[in-house]
Amino acid sequence: MIFKRMLGAFGVGAPSVDTVLATPRARPGESLRGEVRVKGGDFDADIQYIALGLVARTESEHGEGEQVGLLEFFRTQVSGAFRLRGGEDKVVPFQFPVPWETPVTEVAGQHLRGMAMGVRTELAIAAAVDKGDMDPVEIEPLASQQAVLDAFVRLGFHFKGADLEHGHIYGLGQQLPFYQEIEFYPPPAYAGRINEIELTFVATPTGLDIVVEADKRSGGHGSGGDAFGRWQAGHQEAAHRDWASEINGWLAALSQRSHGGGFQYGGHDPYARHDGHHGSHHGHHERGPGWGGVAAGVAGGLVAAEVVDEIFEDEGEEEE
Repeated sequence: MIFKRMLGAFGVGAPSVDTVLATPRARPGESLRGEVRVKGGDFDADIQYIALGLVARTESEHGEGEQVGLLEFFRTQVSGAFRLRGGEDKVVPFQFPVPWETPVTEVAGQHLRGMAMGVRTELAIAAAVDKGDMDPVEIEPLASQQAVLDAFVRLGFHFKGADLEHGHIYGLGQQLPFYQEIEFYPPPAYAGRINEIELTFVATPTGLDIVVEADKRSGGHGSGGDAFGRWQAGHQEAAHRDWASEINGWLAALSQRSHGGGFQYGGHDPYARHDGHHGSHHGHHERGPGWGGVAAGVAGGLVAAEVVDEIFEDEGEEEE
């Protein structure tokens, strides 16, 4: 993926920059590689630095409503100071690690609806800083995460949406300032007991924390409200565990008002922010088709990756 633009902050005849991602998709813990290609303009320029940042669209509570914006959650400098002659070409190769907590944006080759993430290039000349357009990047699930997603597929859950909530999850060693919620509609077998399910992953180099929230229906099988399940496992263990059985057992336990499987619920709301506000139950409510398979059938709840370019362009214009 390439973007080309004149550096608008520096006026007509300024240098131009192209960012080329050799790896436009990766998994948490892997590396993104590529080149920043800078071409001199009509005059010599003293470049102070070139930096790259991973940015994502996040939601946060603002008064009585929500505020949506772009948040940089990883940053690395790929070049120090140098002088760029007029018309000179300079290539700066880069490679940087994807944080383990980076949220999933793509499943089975399809972009998840509601997710927007990219690499932003920043170039500084003299006292001016130009934050370039963003090059979209896709993050695929780890094998341990995929095993849990596959379990929801086998249980018949329907994908609803995904978003990033600004805040921290109670009781976890979370490093990023946000967490992802992957939302599902329940299949008919659970429809009388549960409104929706929200799934959150917090990954580390050695393992995975899984938080599942069930929004229970009032009346009938229960008194309503939210129930929370939590699980922790190493990546190898999680990749081979029978999550469908575990999740099904936990959901069955909810209807009996008892603890089931290895999950725990009740007590502290794990999604509580530092200000004590709960961040769940967002987004649209239209019903889409189910995932229908482990490696395919997700298109009903997803949008094409090209849409992300439009999101980034719109957000960039708002920032400017």
